[in-house]
Amino acid sequence: MPESIDPRLYRPDPASHEGRVILVTGAGDGIGRAVALALAAHGATVVLLGKTQRKLESVYDEIVSAGQPRPALMPFNLETAAAPGYDALHDALESEFGRLDGLAHVAGILGARSPIDHYDVPMWCRVLHVNLTASFILTQVTLPLLRKSPDASVVFTSSGVGRKGRAYWGAYAVSKFGTEGLMQVLASELAETTRIRANSLNPGPVRTRMRLQAFPGEDRSRLLEPAAVAAPYLYLLGPDSVGINGRAFDCQ
Repeated sequence: MPESIDPRLYRPDPASHEGRVILVTGAGDGIGRAVALALAAHGATVVLLGKTQRKLESVYDEIVSAGQPRPALMPFNLETAAAPGYDALHDALESEFGRLDGLAHVAGILGARSPIDHYDVPMWCRVLHVNLTASFILTQVTLPLLRKSPDASVVFTSSGVGRKGRAYWGAYAVSKFGTEGLMQVLASELAETTRIRANSLNPGPVRTRMRLQAFPGEDRSRLLEPAAVAAPYLYLLGPDSVGINGRAFDCQ
């Protein structure tokens, strides 16, 4: 297995992602927004995917005003999208870019902090769909575009509770265990026949709306800002991590 640096220590060159086309889910807010901005700042053309157009437009405007590569807006609701929507997304990406060099799965929802015996079944299904099933579908739909890249990377966002289960994390934890499994299966399938690699990142405690929802009484001043965990995403989405495949990393 190729040697890797510690992603937490990665410091990319200014043009490290120049010429790369990378799709980021959840790009309108939190970690997704921070990753999208960091990618653009290092030369990538970013496809901004999220459900709230107003937030995506804010990220778009910030990138353009900084003189960075013009991103693409992709309003898309992972919870409600059906097959025609995914097909249209693929067709739009193929028409505009012809390929993808990276796919960063950052979007997700927390659901309820509840014991299993009281967990709301519709909520369970919703969390599993948004956090896991939608990632599977989006990956499947974009694989033909990733195959056209000379060096493509898929990065899944995991969680500490997706590597060791904890009480009351319910569907969120289970969805992240599934995310780790999806990453491992995908990495194994692609290893011998493609130039695509797949890995996962656990951001750790970050000052996001989801973290506030999970820990409303926490002292948020002690948490890292989303931008502080962007570098590991850049490492795995860029050429400096070529050959790294099937690995689970931490951002903190």
